[in-house]
Amino acid sequence: MPSPAFSRRILLLGMTNLFYMPIKNSMASDTQNHFAQVEQIFQEAIKTNKTPGAVAAIGHQGQVVWKGVFGQRALVPHPEAMTWDTLFDMASLTKVLITAPAIMQLYERHLVQLDVPVCHYLPAFSGQGKQDITVRQLLTHYSGLPPDLDLSTPWVGRNTAIQMAFSCAPIHPAGEQFIYSDINFILLGLIIEKLSGLTLQDYATQNILKPLGLKRTFFAPAPTLYITIAPTQYDEKGSLLRGIVHDPTTRRMGGIAGHAGLFSCADDMTRYAIALLNKRAGQPSSFPLKAETLVMMSSPQQPAGKTDQRGLGWDINTHYSTPRGDYFPAGSFGHTGFTGTSLWLVPQTDSFVLILTNRVHPDGKGNVVALRHDVASAAALALELL
Repeated sequence: MPSPAFSRRILLLGMTNLFYMPIKNSMASDTQNHFAQVEQIFQEAIKTNKTPGAVAAIGHQGQVVWKGVFGQRALVPHPEAMTWDTLFDMASLTKVLITAPAIMQLYERHLVQLDVPVCHYLPAFSGQGKQDITVRQLLTHYSGLPPDLDLSTPWVGRNTAIQMAFSCAPIHPAGEQFIYSDINFILLGLIIEKLSGLTLQDYATQNILKPLGLKRTFFAPAPTLYITIAPTQYDEKGSLLRGIVHDPTTRRMGGIAGHAGLFSCADDMTRYAIALLNKRAGQPSSFPLKAETLVMMSSPQQPAGKTDQRGLGWDINTHYSTPRGDYFPAGSFGHTGFTGTSLWLVPQTDSFVLILTNRVHPDGKGNVVALRHDVASAAALALELL
């Protein structure tokens, strides 16, 4: 049963006059009505300026059972209605959609070993206590490295970023503490490039995006696509970021990195989620990893005795796990992106919740932490009725 606090929150939301468009599909209208509470939560978030708009989907047993489009894609320089095909800056979902599975493809090919020190693959990454940091610790964020490269000076360029990543000093010994770090995935991206002989962009396209049939997921989108991309914030020079990655480190690196830079849309992300869950369950799927690899990636891989549970890339149970909501079980997994994106997958019930927003538009003041939690809670209750 839902908690009294959750029930009261849902009852207080009510319907609003905000722009909302349910997406028609094969399900009956009474099934759509099961998700009325989900819709109300999105409407209330937009009404209270938590995000200008959203595109969302809920999947169950191999199909999308609910879709919604809410609010505005852009507020400035002029209003634009949100659309289902809007492209979003996926931010840190890049880590689990591209970089982690790419590393695990190399693992399946016996080119990478998880418990080998990173400096074995990147010799320049050594010294200052980094010699014992392993690939597994990068994937689980137990490397002890700082959260990000230092942005206090106006450095620019991919090579500069690489040198900064190689020379950074840990703030904790490897394996001691969970510290979510973009540097971990910058390094993983470099390992992918070193061992494959391809750029991260080309590797992702050839080995992940094309096998999955994803046609609108990419790094560095062409300017002709900018009109369909949800804008984020103004950059340091006062230019509105639209089609240019929001993450400042990735932007300084040229728009492509192992921790951020991917753009995608709801159609591609629902396809990705369904393929992943199907393959993980041993069903026919185009997902380009083995079932047992996906199970390993989404199972706790943190050091023994540590309570912050992380898979290989995926979040399982940490303070970042609010997209699990109140009712999805332990053992479900997911990830978030700073711009307002999230994906949470529930293998126990073959379900997922996808939320795509540009909550940082236009001034960085939006916040969808509660939205993610409440939508997942309401979705879990609605799925029990199907």
